[in-house]
Amino acid sequence: MDLVRLWLTDFRCYEGLELEFPAGCTVITGANGQGKTSLLEAVEWIATGRSFRGVPDAALARAGTDAAIVRAEVERFGGHIRIEAEIRATGRNRILVNGQSLARRRDLVDGLRATVFSPEDLELIKGGPAMRRGFLDDLLAASAPRYEALRSEYERVLRQRNALLKGGLRDADALPTLEVFDAQLARAGAELIRARLRLTDRLLPAVARAYADLATEDPAVGGAYVVEWTEAPLTDDRDHLETLLLDALGTHRRREVDRGVTLVGPHRDEWRLELHGLEARTTASQGEQRCLALALRLGGHRVVAEVLGEEPILLLDDVFSELDPARSAALLEHLPAGQTLLTTAGLLPDGVRADRWLRVTEGRVVEGR
Repeated sequence: MDLVRLWLTDFRCYEGLELEFPAGCTVITGANGQGKTSLLEAVEWIATGRSFRGVPDAALARAGTDAAIVRAEVERFGGHIRIEAEIRATGRNRILVNGQSLARRRDLVDGLRATVFSPEDLELIKGGPAMRRGFLDDLLAASAPRYEALRSEYERVLRQRNALLKGGLRDADALPTLEVFDAQLARAGAELIRARLRLTDRLLPAVARAYADLATEDPAVGGAYVVEWTEAPLTDDRDHLETLLLDALGTHRRREVDRGVTLVGPHRDEWRLELHGLEARTTASQGEQRCLALALRLGGHRVVAEVLGEEPILLLDDVFSELDPARSAALLEHLPAGQTLLTTAGLLPDGVRADRWLRVTEGRVVEGR
């Protein structure tokens, strides 16, 4: 999987831009605030339909314009895919793949897949459980579009159930409706938890290997999928999980009605990460947390590559500012095969072997360092 060409019109600071990328490593240099990260952001938007910076689509259109245009040519399995997106400041976006309109954002995953590391990824370790849940669910969606549909279905039922609980079950039809939502929530929730459990079993060894490569030490990474709504052991048996969820919904119903919110389900679960047997979020050093955050991305990259049989594009945003020299050198030594786009505002460590160098200044891109 390679990004061959990228065209931008009115995207962020770029009025107009056309770039070609080699199959190997492209290094993008320049001072902060010049537009380096925006290039990676455009690639990730084409892959997922959203910004990895977490900003709304309206922020992507250049100041004074109504829409940003991103087009990409991708090579996969010897064939070419053309992806075009009109990202509107207001209203619905328009996305075409090989000239055919996409009705659903999640279908973009069939065109391009990318793994992004940015300095904000430190929150994967330091932040709350929602960050790690989102990481797992994004990896599932990158592996197979059906998981994005499953997440959407679960979130839809959760919103409806919460709205009913907020009303206090005063209507005569409220209790039967709640029981319908309970069954739907348990069914979708069990499938989502099952997928997460299977993913973490496969992901954790890959993360441990990546951390060992970066930290040049024996694997010290552990993890556990933790739930508060049951004390029963979890398995990847869907029927068993569905039964556990239904039982927990019945047990917690009074509390949920009193609080007007759903307290049971995968939207409240945690994937707890450990280093040397201690919780990484609270006990690891800043350097260890940075290294573990990058290991999460690289481990996820490896898992998705194994599932797909091809390497996603690797996007590394200012990664060397987050690593000490030894870990920077280790990263270069263990970069995954496939196409890599990396940005830097500072000096690069020795050992960088780039197939193309680009320099960004005030939204203009030129060849060279």
